[in-house]
Amino acid sequence: MRYLVILNDIANVVDCEHKTAPTEKTGYPSIRTPNIGRGRLILAGVNRVSKKTYELWARRAIPQTHDLILAREAPVGNVAIIPNGLKVCLGQRTVLIQPDRKNVNPHYLTYLLLGNEIQGRFKSVSTGATVAHLNVRDIRDLPLPELPPLETQRKIAAILSAYDDLIENNLRRIKILEEMAQRLYREWFVHFRFPGHEKVRLVDSSLGKIPEGWEVAKLGDVIELAYGKGLKASERIPGEVPVYGSGGIVGFHNESLVTGAGIIVGRKGNVGSVNWSDVDFFPIDTVFYVKTKLPMYYVFYNLQTQNFINTDAAVPGLSRNSAYLLSFIVPGKNALQKFEEMIQPIFAQIRNLKSRDENLRQTRDLLLPRLISGELDVSELAIKTANENDK
Repeated sequence: MRYLVILNDIANVVDCEHKTAPTEKTGYPSIRTPNIGRGRLILAGVNRVSKKTYELWARRAIPQTHDLILAREAPVGNVAIIPNGLKVCLGQRTVLIQPDRKNVNPHYLTYLLLGNEIQGRFKSVSTGATVAHLNVRDIRDLPLPELPPLETQRKIAAILSAYDDLIENNLRRIKILEEMAQRLYREWFVHFRFPGHEKVRLVDSSLGKIPEGWEVAKLGDVIELAYGKGLKASERIPGEVPVYGSGGIVGFHNESLVTGAGIIVGRKGNVGSVNWSDVDFFPIDTVFYVKTKLPMYYVFYNLQTQNFINTDAAVPGLSRNSAYLLSFIVPGKNALQKFEEMIQPIFAQIRNLKSRDENLRQTRDLLLPRLISGELDVSELAIKTANENDK
């Protein structure tokens, strides 16, 4: 690939403030590295700042619609575009990239920076013994390939954006389905409004009133929290088996430790996190996996309501013995069976949507380098391109 320009030739690169912005409950989003996804901002859980702080943190340059924000570390090289109408400021360890729109389409530049070629270059110039990070100078001096005409850039961006839009739509549908399942659990097993509840009286228990015929057991009487197994990243052999840590999937391996479906509970780090795997998986030594004779879907949602306590003073940790003493409501068999029957189709839809998204990602990632390099020539194709203010 021929490198004919550097990033600073086609964009204004602005560093962030090197201090933490004071946060508020409401206000302007302050974009930190966890908020920078693959091409799109992740606003769930974003820090917010007051108007005064926003103005102070944007004094070097005001982030505009379709400017880019790049993560200098954790992880190095993630880049996202600012959507239409969103006012944000930069958090620490980020840079603002303001494209010269006479020469480069912002969406095209986003995909260019996300390609394997540039991502590899980011990693090669990143420094730091413990945490890799990018220097602003290296970002400004980043070599880029020859840019195609603007109209071709727009066509390439339109093709790749179509895949991302489908992925985003599926993610929204997955979230709705997950919320439906969560509401169903709460309606039946927290508020006790399950089918036929009108005919079941409430009786006293150690947790207050519960439906007659239901029991309050100790967690240790109904499930086993089995230890995961150590598996360093350097020991993993590439494969399709998800490897679970307390934060969720941390990689993949060629062998499983547990047959799916299964439940994973955070033991160290993200203590008490509860994850679900539809497929065979490998839980590492920072988690427990659940063994139980009760229906798994019910156990999954019940564990999300448990108040797991950190007991390790040095490193936050979950004591299995303490967890086993927690109270656990065991509903009647009828309610459990009907709940499983209601939840199974919801989880099947979620699995289907996740599978579709994975196929879309793979296709997009195969197309990206071929489009960027010009191997796939789209200049003569009749492709409708988005108006610059549409997204």
